[in-house]
Amino acid sequence: MILAATTNESLARMSDLLIYSSMAVYTLAFFAHIAEWVLGSRSKVGRTAAALTSRASAAGSAVTVQVKQASGGTAVLEKPKVVTRSAAGTRDVPDGPGAAGGTAKGDLYGRIAVSLTVLAFLVEASGVVTRALSVQRAPWGNMYEFSTTFSTVAVGAYLGFLVAKKNVRWLGLPLVTTVLLDLGMATTWLKTPSDQLVPALDSYWLWIHVSTAIFCGAVFYLGATATLLYLFRDSYENKLATGGNPGAFARSVMERLPSAGSLDKFSYRVNAAVFPLWTFTIIAGAIWAGDAWGRYWGWDAKEVWSFITWVGYAAYLHARATAGWKGRKAAYIALIAFGCFLFNYYGVNIFVNSKHSYAGVE
Repeated sequence: MILAATTNESLARMSDLLIYSSMAVYTLAFFAHIAEWVLGSRSKVGRTAAALTSRASAAGSAVTVQVKQASGGTAVLEKPKVVTRSAAGTRDVPDGPGAAGGTAKGDLYGRIAVSLTVLAFLVEASGVVTRALSVQRAPWGNMYEFSTTFSTVAVGAYLGFLVAKKNVRWLGLPLVTTVLLDLGMATTWLKTPSDQLVPALDSYWLWIHVSTAIFCGAVFYLGATATLLYLFRDSYENKLATGGNPGAFARSVMERLPSAGSLDKFSYRVNAAVFPLWTFTIIAGAIWAGDAWGRYWGWDAKEVWSFITWVGYAAYLHARATAGWKGRKAAYIALIAFGCFLFNYYGVNIFVNSKHSYAGVE
């Protein structure tokens, strides 16, 4: 018994060390992402040349294929255009070259940043697993454990998109910044010693319900980041379209992001993909409540705000399909829905007295 307790304490200390180590590596990744953006900034002449090249490439996106005929002539085949649903009023604007700005030095630092992010992810994931071994249960029984697992899953989802060859490296800087803030809060204000669960949480439903909630929140975060950047990029494109002259900083940042249409499509697709899983999360929570407290729904604060979040994302998906609500109006609804998710996590756990008050914060 004493040996087991000593082993668990050693694992808990090792978990803390791994989490702090991951923060150090994330900090290095943060500076590498900053270097990517700074070194990827180009002169006005270079930006203009790149813009002209992008427009020429977009104009010639109907790739011509010359087919030799018996008469010696050629026939021109045009690549068919793929039409997708996007925000209302979206312009036919090519995507920017990314944070690296199309420069070799910027791209080098971007690759270094991604490599450091992968290393930090592996170290943090090891810390989460070690925490689970120290407590011999799922590592999300309080806010500290939830926060460390949440940031791990968010980074894992981002790296998954990169592995799938998706153009999402522009997410690197805001993601790493948010992860550092999340881990900073977790280790400073939410840190609690490893302990066993309260009886209501001691169930296999903890693995099912909370794990899906963490995954949904991580993907919702990626969608919210893309939505926020969409609003900035859309304003930038509107200003250019109306003859405005954005400042040098706005040009340097905004022109390297994907177009407003691409950002809008990305946020819509990730939110739409994870919404059914969020629905399952609420249903799983209701079943768990039935086992733990003998009722499936009791209008507890956590239950209410989970449902409000569900309604928010349902309204967003409905707005996307409704004339007059696509684009910026739908984006505002998506951000409000994610704000409800954040309040459900931080606000309800810390400030509201409910059956789900498992923050573990003194």
